[in-house]
Amino acid sequence: MNTRKKSVLIIGAGRFGRYLALKFAELGNEVMVVDQCEERISGLISSVTSAEIGDCTNVEVLRSFGVANFDICFVCMGANFQSSIEITYQLKELGAPYVIAKTNREMHEKFLLRNGADEVVYPEKESANKAAVRLSADNVFDYIELTSEYCIFEIPPLASWVGKTIAQVAVRVKYKINILATKENEQVFPLPGADHVFNKEEHLIVAGNRVDIMNLLKRF
Repeated sequence: MNTRKKSVLIIGAGRFGRYLALKFAELGNEVMVVDQCEERISGLISSVTSAEIGDCTNVEVLRSFGVANFDICFVCMGANFQSSIEITYQLKELGAPYVIAKTNREMHEKFLLRNGADEVVYPEKESANKAAVRLSADNVFDYIELTSEYCIFEIPPLASWVGKTIAQVAVRVKYKINILATKENEQVFPLPGADHVFNKEEHLIVAGNRVDIMNLLKRF
């Protein structure tokens, strides 16, 4: 596993940019945040490597940051689409190796990609999709979409599984899912063996085809 510390530039310290900066910093990365609002920046100074006030639509401001030296550059200005486009384009022109742009509207994604974004994130859409899947079925504690077909769910064991081992239940053969980990009292135990005995207090982190997992959920 690659644990190299990364250098991250985050342009825009709104709600999404702030959370992003704090999490990257918490994970031990070098984080620089830039925003035109002094109040937003002042709230991050003690948590990140560097916090600057600046207008990143000005190419000279961007140039002064040495954007080519950052591993990842985030453009978190989804509410101002024109500025987001301009900054994304200039970042690539200045040699930024990987640019991720945030958008609030799905229709803006193709414009950002055409103007240099390597990736576009749509937090509102992703949060809505996750909430819809999680809340449309009982007994789903968390959900991660890997592709349109495959996903990871956090669920309890079926009542009929409790007291039996993974091998006895034949989870993979009968239900076509893989158990990646078990979770109990917020502790995660990866890759349980075939002799693991299910108990009603634990959660299971399972991966598989969405259809197979949804069929399993119907059994609760």
